[in-house]
Amino acid sequence: MKRTLLILTAALLCCVLNAQNIVELPAPMKNAHMTLFQALEQRASVRSFKTDEILDQTLAELLWAARGINRPDGRLTAPTAMNNQEICLYVCREDGCYLYDAKGNCLVQTSEKDVRKDIAGRQTSVAEAPVFLVLVADLNKYGDITEHAITYGSVDCGYVSQNICLACEALGLATVPRAGMDQEVLKKELGLADGQVLLINHPVGYEK
Repeated sequence: MKRTLLILTAALLCCVLNAQNIVELPAPMKNAHMTLFQALEQRASVRSFKTDEILDQTLAELLWAARGINRPDGRLTAPTAMNNQEICLYVCREDGCYLYDAKGNCLVQTSEKDVRKDIAGRQTSVAEAPVFLVLVADLNKYGDITEHAITYGSVDCGYVSQNICLACEALGLATVPRAGMDQEVLKKELGLADGQVLLINHPVGYEK
């Protein structure tokens, strides 16, 4: 009896801890009124942000546009070579770092550390953005990490980055694609393995 109670208690504790580490997102509404050509016309890089919070509803729509699932077979809004889906999308904000799970429409926490200043580096103006999206290419999905794998990962990362730029315009947000960031800090806080390469980050917020 005691053994059964211990097992049940441990299972309950595990569920509670897991619940704390996962942020369920609202279903993306996918109803922005701006056309694609309007978004292209207005797309611009912004490096000065208000500190206003981005609501989870808006964040869910941005993440879905970036690399969400748009077909029943699990394929994505952004193309990837051989459908390897090697681009991982991380959300970094004041309450920590999260991996976007497109299938579950949720954020899985990897760290409780606020790494926004580590991503901003010397470009301190962007550090005020409430959210940073960090794009990582998991080249392990190609087997051997060859020159072709690096090329595929870089190109596929560009597709996701452009989706972010256009979705930000449609949602009334501002962003800029950047390459600079503290690689060592982010590798640790995002829990990256060998072969997972940091490529681009996007500060996201409302233009100041």
